[in-house]
Amino acid sequence: MEIRRIPRRVRPFLLAGLVALVVLALVAMAAAVALSRVRVLTEQRLTERMVDVALWSPALGRRTTVRLLLPLAYEDRPQARWPSVYLLHGCCDDYLSWTRSTDIEELSATSDVLVVMPDGGRAGFYSDWLDGPGWETFHTVELPALLADRYRSNDRRTVAGISMGGLGALGYTARHPGQFLAAASFSGIVHTRRSPDESRAYLGLLRSQDEHPYRLWGAPTVDAAIWAPHNPYALAPRLTAVPLFVSVGDGRPGPLNPDGAEDPIESSLLAENEALQERLTQVRANATFDFYGPGSHDWPYWERALHRAWPLLTDAL
Repeated sequence: MEIRRIPRRVRPFLLAGLVALVVLALVAMAAAVALSRVRVLTEQRLTERMVDVALWSPALGRRTTVRLLLPLAYEDRPQARWPSVYLLHGCCDDYLSWTRSTDIEELSATSDVLVVMPDGGRAGFYSDWLDGPGWETFHTVELPALLADRYRSNDRRTVAGISMGGLGALGYTARHPGQFLAAASFSGIVHTRRSPDESRAYLGLLRSQDEHPYRLWGAPTVDAAIWAPHNPYALAPRLTAVPLFVSVGDGRPGPLNPDGAEDPIESSLLAENEALQERLTQVRANATFDFYGPGSHDWPYWERALHRAWPLLTDAL
């Protein structure tokens, strides 16, 4: 019997195909393992569309909660699977913030999407800590597996976040290619190493929440190799494959807080976002920038930014 050899020019394509199959198999195995370990503890239906799901997360080593807004047709189409928009909260807040402080329930009513609002820790920084909780594993492995199994989500997702959540939205998109099809950052922490003072400020933020600052990414200088892959500015070359929306104010009182005071947090974040804008432009990212001038680090501006970004987040789905 004649044994035919595979032509040399065909071998690279076969190898690429085998690698792709192995990667898909590993992803499926990881999702299955995650799903087998995450446990739903309670489920509370708050409105026709709003559901709070309390979970036990092995990655976190504790209980946590995610708030969902179901699509309007969720009950009428029991066989349908739904794309998701993830909304990430900022520092010193929790999963309640988006429905408490924006009109997301009304805004999303006409969109056939599952809105996912997970807890991210008061200062979790959307990362797997060197010594502490695995927020990133929870959000990118455990939670998607659970939502697919129990709430009929599909594999099409977009993500947006405010402040610390902006860091999470851009960081997750860069570190997990293909998981999110568009990303938006509103007044986001996007350049944690812009200056030594900037890095020290984030260490101080961790201390303010009773966390040991070096348990997150270590020390900014000694552990620079750990800080870098959690810094959206450094990840800019990995953010070219999806549409981005980046917005920020300049800290001056604006139309939504005309009687307010200067906001040093927003003005500092403006400098970070300006640096990110320059870097994303250099790498030719598909980014929309909304640097709207006067405006403070507060929800009225983030709600407006959410409305402006919503078409980008939903069109990608």
